[in-house]
Order: sequence, then structure tokens, then C-alpha cells
Amino acid sequence: MQNHNLPTEQLKNFGIINDDHTFSRKLSEDDIQKFLQGYTIVADNDKNRATFQLTEDNTQLKIIFLERDRNLSQILDNSKEKIQYSDIKELANKLTSLEKKGFVYDNETGKTVEFDFIKNANELTAIIADKKDPDELSRYKNELLKLKSYLQDKIDQYPEIAKEIVNDMNIVSREISTLSNIAARENQLTEGVDSQIQLNVNDRDMYEDANRNREKQEGESEDMEIRRGFRR
Repeated sequence: MQNHNLPTEQLKNFGIINDDHTFSRKLSEDDIQKFLQGYTIVADNDKNRATFQLTEDNTQLKIIFLERDRNLSQILDNSKEKIQYSDIKELANKLTSLEKKGFVYDNETGKTVEFDFIKNANELTAIIADKKDPDELSRYKNELLKLKSYLQDKIDQYPEIAKEIVNDMNIVSREISTLSNIAARENQLTEGVDSQIQLNVNDRDMYEDANRNREKQEGESEDMEIRRGFRR
């Protein structure tokens, strides 16, 4: 890895480094070290997103421009009320790749965290499942189904990258299966409660059996009182 042969002009153009070749104050020391090690810097502006990554022993700057379906500020505001879902497309790429994101507001930190449907699948599913909200589970599952449909279409269009797409589809299918299992368990619990209430309240035979048992117990109780009376 080389740090002395950075693509300085490009880095200056995008505000990553200053004219004196120092890094932008917007980047922490940790951000800078990760960037020099090949990690990606992400810059958002309304609907636009750009990613920057050093390649070729830090001599080249790989830049990807993307477009979000909604303004980021709107997503962040709405995430305080409920989880937000957003699509990001790389329009310059002939393959027109799509990324689907989930935005979850953390009440403890007061910050909204972005989760990728593929890279952070386990974490996002666990967070949503933990909320135990059937409507949210349904919303999330619908977004996963949309992504699966998109990936299926992409396989048909670009068989040369089918292996990578199938890997993503397997992740999405796994999460859909997990949600289906959660929903099935919730339905079983609900049906069990409903069934118990139905029997207790509306089952005529059980009601009459219970009534007869009550009358029998009352009769036995009266007999006991009579017998106790004879012993006095």
C-alpha cells in the first residue's frame, strides 16, 4: 500500500483533501486510516450519493455515483416515527445495480442507522423481529420480495454475473423464510388464545357441563353443611 502517490487532484476536486494535502476535517482519524486501507467513503446530498475508494495501491480513485428514490433528509425525519426503506440505483453502470436500505432510529443514541438488505441482513431482520409488530414484519417482507423479484430479473438479463446475483438471492430468500416462520409462530399463538376463549365463552356443551359441575358441587357443599350440623 502506498500513501505518497495518492490521486491528489481528484481528492481535492471532491473535497477529500485540502490544498495543503491535509485531509478534510469532516473525516476523523479513524475514517482516514480506513480510507487508506481500502474502505469506502460515502457522501450523501439529498437524493444523490457518491462513494469513493482508493484502488491500485492507492494510486487510483474509484468513484461511483448513485441516486436515491427519496431525499435523505426526508428519510431521516420519517425514521423517527417508523422504519424507512429506500432504493439506491447506480444509473451510470450499464447493469443498473440497485441497493435496498433500511433506516432504523435508535432511541438511545438519538441517531438513525442505515442497514443494507444484503450486507446487514441478519442485523436488520433481528431488529425488526424484536419489535414484534406484525405490520412492520409485513412491510419488511414486502420489501424483500421486491428485491428478490428485481434480482431474478437481473439474472435473466445478465447471466454472466449470475453467480453473484444468486448469492444475493439466497440471502434474501433466507430472510423471507425467517419472517414466514416468525409469522407462523405468532399465528399459532394467536389461534391458541382465540380457541381457548371460544371454548370458554361459546361452547354450549362445555358451558352446560360446567354448570352441572357447579350445581353438583353446591349440592355436595349443602350436604356437608347438613352433616356438620348433625355433629354439633
